[in-house]
Amino acid sequence: MLKCAVNIYEKIKKKKGYISALAPMEGVTDTVFRQVLCDIGRPDLFYTEFLNVEGFCSKGRKKVIHRLDYAPKERPIVVQLWGNTPEDYVETLEYVKKLKPDGIDINIGCSVRDVLSSGRCSALIKEKDLVKEIIRTVQKASGGLPVSVKTRLGYDEVDVEGWIGFLLTLNLNLITIHGRTSKEGYSTPSRWDKISECVKLRDEISPRTLIIGNGDIKSLKQGEKYVEEYGVDGFMVARGIMNNPWLFSGRNRKEISSEEKRDALLKHLKLFDGTWKGTKPFNSQKKYIKAYISGFDGANELRKNLMVTKNTEEVVKILDNFC
Repeated sequence: MLKCAVNIYEKIKKKKGYISALAPMEGVTDTVFRQVLCDIGRPDLFYTEFLNVEGFCSKGRKKVIHRLDYAPKERPIVVQLWGNTPEDYVETLEYVKKLKPDGIDINIGCSVRDVLSSGRCSALIKEKDLVKEIIRTVQKASGGLPVSVKTRLGYDEVDVEGWIGFLLTLNLNLITIHGRTSKEGYSTPSRWDKISECVKLRDEISPRTLIIGNGDIKSLKQGEKYVEEYGVDGFMVARGIMNNPWLFSGRNRKEISSEEKRDALLKHLKLFDGTWKGTKPFNSQKKYIKAYISGFDGANELRKNLMVTKNTEEVVKILDNFC
């Protein structure tokens, strides 16, 4: 097992018994949304939006570097990187280490078609030699930070022994396993029974490597139940957070008052204005309107009115009139 100055994964597991994490989702789980979650219900562990190392090491650095932004209140936070060029991981890490994150995660799980066609992320499942080189390179260049991988059960088909078994030989501190293959869409239920098989294989090959399960978690209670039922060391939430931004607080969205939902949206948009200062379009925030404003009388009509707004000031006026 790779020795780290402070292994945040083991620290959380020892203190709480399990790890709850928010999945990195591009254009969704940025620093603004994560900071709001810090106030309304945060996970044990945040991840940055995933950063392409080739993009970072190119002339387009300014277009992607914002994915590394985070505020102190978001700690502990892990930087997630993706790409298939080992030397670019090294160059990127020289910058990343200056930001002093709590860990480095390698994305071998994203299954977006354009990404797969370039041989990156979950396409790397088919390239074990390159994966080994990337992991070894990151471990050497990490400066002692814990190194983890987020991946899937396989590429075309589930391959617990061949793929997950291979990763378990590489002295990773943690592996997050999405319970689907790269080729499967979200209509296929996440295979938590197979994730459980990965845990049993972990116990044989690399007992100290922690395993987090990912896929179809819709509540804190469900996540805690799956930890006990499937033997994982924690769980990761992705799409479920947009159905209930209060998920990690343990509260059902129906329990949240309309006033609190309104205040969360206003906090989000004002923080958005202050953080990005016109560098991101206001329309990129419309998805959060649906996330925050729902589950109370008049919510549907209110959402319709909010969806045609052009800036935060217009949102404020509508919400003031609503309340």
